[in-house]
This record gives sequence, structure tokens and C-alpha cells, in this order.
Amino acid sequence: QVRILESGGGLVQPGGSLRLSCAASGNNISSLVMGWYRQAPGEQREWISAISSPGSKNYADSVKARFAISRDNARNTVYLQMNDLKPEDTAVYYCATRRQTMAQYECWGQGTQVTVSS
Repeated sequence: QVRILESGGGLVQPGGSLRLSCAASGNNISSLVMGWYRQAPGEQREWISAISSPGSKNYADSVKARFAISRDNARNTVYLQMNDLKPEDTAVYYCATRRQTMAQYECWGQGTQVTVSS
């Protein structure tokens, strides 16, 4: 069972940047698909990015060209670099993992709050 801890959230002004980290423990993540989701108040949880074991990356249209996902398997950590942040990016950001063969994410972190406001 993988345990996940997100960090790096906070308050940032529009146009600013943050880097979220997702530290995994309990199992090596090198073979896992790692994803980021977010949930704004009153909204459904939204998938925003994922990175496969070989390093293939995918993004939701809402964050493409502004966000970048990366992984450091040696550190068992995944990152989400968020640039040009907008107020609509305000949400709780969650990291999740799944095995390559699974369609649904299996392990979730507790989330980290990102607030974009002037």
C-alpha cells in the first residue's frame, strides 16, 4: 500500500508559480502511474495531469502549457510545477497512484490547498 503526502500548496498571486510535491512511501513508485487531481469548492474532483512509468505525460486542456508534471523515482516523488496561476486554479490538489493495469486510481493523498488571489 502506497502512502502519499502532498506539499507545496499555499497562497499565490495571479500570474505566480508554485511547485507541488507528492512524496510516496511504503512502496516504490517507479512502476506506477502518478496523477494529480484538484477539487474546487462546490465542484467535482477534476483530473489535471498524469505521468506514466516510462514518463509519458498528459494534461487537461485547462492546465496544458502552464503546468508541468515530473517524477523522480529515486526520491519516490512526483512534482507538479504550476506557472501563470489563475484564480480559477484555486482548489485542493490531490496526488494519486495506480498500477498500469488499473483504470481507477487506487491510493490518494490528503490534498494540499492552492489559493490564487490578489
